Amino acid sequence: MKLFYLLLLVLSFTGCAKNTHTLEVTATAYTSSRGETDSTPSIAAWGDKLRPGMKSIAVSRDLLKRGLQHNAKLTIEGLTGEYTVLDKMNKRWTKKIDIYMGKDRKKALEWGKRKVIIHWKSTD
Repeated sequence: MKLFYLLLLVLSFTGCAKNTHTLEVTATAYTSSRGETDSTPSIAAWGDKLRPGMKSIAVSRDLLKRGLQHNAKLTIEGLTGEYTVLDKMNKRWTKKIDIYMGKDRKKALEWGKRKVIIHWKSTD
């Protein structure tokens, strides 16, 4: 355990950990339904084709400035795996992500709205 703390201390002083970000955001869920998006519900904002089973999210536009650009990878505490930023939300939202649930509207409604912690690394 002492070695772990020593390594963490060394990384923080060398700057290796400085590109790691953590943020609490509001998380909702969405599906590929015309009622939730537009007339092309399976096409994301940057033109990516969304398919059920993908681990992707939409981000509020303020998060773009924090390094969560198109194709950025992040983790969401409480969920397994890595998610990819493939969509962006309306300008009215801030500090918010929308988790893609494929076509499973019931799963999206069960998710509801909650606070989560996200982690990502930036390239700056």
